[in-house]
Amino acid sequence: MDFIFEVLPNTRKYLHSVIESNSLEDLNKIPKGFNNNIIWNIAHLIVSQQILVYKLSGLPLMVSDAFVEKYRKGSKPEAPITLDEVEEIKGLLFSPIQKTQEDYNNGVFQNYQEYVVVTTGNTLKSVEDALQFTAFHEGLHIGYIMALLRAIKI
Repeated sequence: MDFIFEVLPNTRKYLHSVIESNSLEDLNKIPKGFNNNIIWNIAHLIVSQQILVYKLSGLPLMVSDAFVEKYRKGSKPEAPITLDEVEEIKGLLFSPIQKTQEDYNNGVFQNYQEYVVVTTGNTLKSVEDALQFTAFHEGLHIGYIMALLRAIKI
């Protein structure tokens, strides 16, 4: 699991750099042919990690129910987000990953409710599976974010 705990902070560093190097307008822009935006994708990754790792382990999340509802799978941007919301998202990029690593090293994850990932057909049977899938999921969305970045610069 050491490698996963190297990968996840690095993906989050990339996401942080995307936020820092783009305007609020660009973060909120939904280009033609897309159904979401850069900032939604970033917040979605935070929510997904929390659900896959903590909720399915029967543990409390580090994000609010409202945040989960706004960025969960199947949601989409309903309105542009504010600079304060961007700051909240930036603030949630690293601390949940650090806490997950601490909790993992301290043996906090004792139970796991199996979860079938509909899009890939994989069954997550343990927190280790969830962490590995989280890294895969973040890679997918980073690719999508890169496509969004190209689309908004046209």
